[in-house]
Amino acid sequence: MNRTLVRLLQAPSIILLLLWMIVPLSMTLYFSTIRYNLLYPEREGFIGLENYRFFWTDAAFFPALMNTLVLVGSVLIITVVLGLAISVLIDRPFRGRGIVRVMLISPFFIMPTVSALVWKNMMMDPTTGLFAAMWNAMGWQPIEWLQDMPLFSIILMVSWQWTPFAILIFMTSLQSQDQEQKEAATLDGAGFWSQFYNLTLPHMARPISIVILIQMIFHLSIFAEIFVTTSGGPGVQSTNLTYLIYIQSQQAFDVGVASAGGVFAIILANIVAIFLIRAVGKTLTV
Repeated sequence: MNRTLVRLLQAPSIILLLLWMIVPLSMTLYFSTIRYNLLYPEREGFIGLENYRFFWTDAAFFPALMNTLVLVGSVLIITVVLGLAISVLIDRPFRGRGIVRVMLISPFFIMPTVSALVWKNMMMDPTTGLFAAMWNAMGWQPIEWLQDMPLFSIILMVSWQWTPFAILIFMTSLQSQDQEQKEAATLDGAGFWSQFYNLTLPHMARPISIVILIQMIFHLSIFAEIFVTTSGGPGVQSTNLTYLIYIQSQQAFDVGVASAGGVFAIILANIVAIFLIRAVGKTLTV
């Protein structure tokens, strides 16, 4: 009786959650199998996998796929390594540690659009940007960041905003580390790197996996930074799958092809998630 009551109480939230996920996914799958262009609504009809073939054979598909993988992989490496290093650095008590922690975490709460505008106009502008002023002070020619290195520029922006998230998770996890083990290791003559590799890193295995999984989900759908700064260019040098789907849906008004692209993105996200979690799990438990 108690188990039946519990299931009845849980049923509304479970049903709502399933509807919340299944209905949009089902609509995406349905639209991906029909010809549905908003400019030609009279041509609507079932075409099977034709939208998938069209999206797959698009000249921008493979460059966008590679840009997506490079973007996600680079940001994950930068944020995890920097986040772990900074977290370990500020884990020890020092004067003003609370203020430093707040300042390190604060960039994460800036909206992506605002962050992109700041980087575009205040940091990377070849005339008035901070980087240009530094280059001029050293007698160098300022770099056209968004034109010459568009994908690298996007990686810098996203890494700057998401490193604080890694710092927050790692910093919280370090607070729960057994200090007696570290003290015993210190008495036994273990140095910093020995303690980090044998004690800290195994303790951080699960937080690192969580950070990688959460960031991977968000980074596969990066859009605002690209839209505000490079618009996917020059050419397709900074176009990722999300921006390519945007082009198909909002510029070409082809909902069917855009839905097929969304299905590709879902498949890619699951493949990357499974691969990363297994790879990180094996590496950190060895």
